[in-house]
Amino acid sequence: MVAPVLAEFDAMKAVEHVKDVKLIGDILTMNTLTMIIVGVLFVLFMTWVANKVATGPESQGNERYVTKGKLGQLVEVIALYMRDTVIRPQLGHRADAFMPFLLTLFFFILALNLVGLIPLMDIQHLIGGVTGMHFPTFIGGTATGRLGVTAALAVMAFILWQINGLRQNGLKGWAMHFTGGAPWYVAPIMVPVEILGMFVKPFALAVRLFANMTAGHVLLAVLIMFITAGFGALANMGPVAQYGGGTLIAVISIAAAVAIMFLELFVAFLQAFIFMFLTTLFIAQLEHHHHDEHHGAEEHDLDHPMSEDEAIPMTA
Repeated sequence: MVAPVLAEFDAMKAVEHVKDVKLIGDILTMNTLTMIIVGVLFVLFMTWVANKVATGPESQGNERYVTKGKLGQLVEVIALYMRDTVIRPQLGHRADAFMPFLLTLFFFILALNLVGLIPLMDIQHLIGGVTGMHFPTFIGGTATGRLGVTAALAVMAFILWQINGLRQNGLKGWAMHFTGGAPWYVAPIMVPVEILGMFVKPFALAVRLFANMTAGHVLLAVLIMFITAGFGALANMGPVAQYGGGTLIAVISIAAAVAIMFLELFVAFLQAFIFMFLTTLFIAQLEHHHHDEHHGAEEHDLDHPMSEDEAIPMTA
């Protein structure tokens, strides 16, 4: 019953919604231009938010400490949550040094993901069809659905945590983490594996973000094409329409597309969080303070047994 509809469906058209468009050769593409525009708007927006969060003049009294505006309060709540539950537990007293980079990474990726959910390409096609002025599509798509963009973000994060590891531990301490304190005779096995893992981490960061954003958009585009095919069958009044097949396909596809859209909205936040969280984790792995604190705690336990520590109540 659905064969005529599927025959009219060209799955390759769905790919057009996630393909990048070259504007000036390989130098400037649609996704690159979109990323630049989002980046400029992101800086302006965050500057506006910072002014809303900043402490006001003394003439405002206690109100000077209250963040102004719902949007500013939302960004502040998210930033405080990231700081207190993700960044500080991993980086400790060094958290404030990395907070600007990590929060910028999260909000910038989130902004790119959310803009990618706006059908800017279709809006431009619609305007061109209504006005009769056909012009090339120059903005739209998901910048994080391009591997070059996610790879660049991952490389920046990789350089940061490696340089920080060298600064904190020195060259010898940084090199020692390849063995993880294991005996020297396992080094021929561990060192190559650890070196490979060092480069796998940024690769995983880039591919995870790219794959999740691309897969969701392809699925959504395919469902939209099914909707178009279903309504096309109704307009043609073919055998599928006579048995209600076109209506059924269109209704099911619309419901599925709405569900996927909400899922994509969740994924946009989730992938930005995962990228930032894993970057924080990789920075923490090369931070020496974890080892120092653990070593200090062991010395404290040896010098002060639990039974002699008055701060810890003992029960029978």
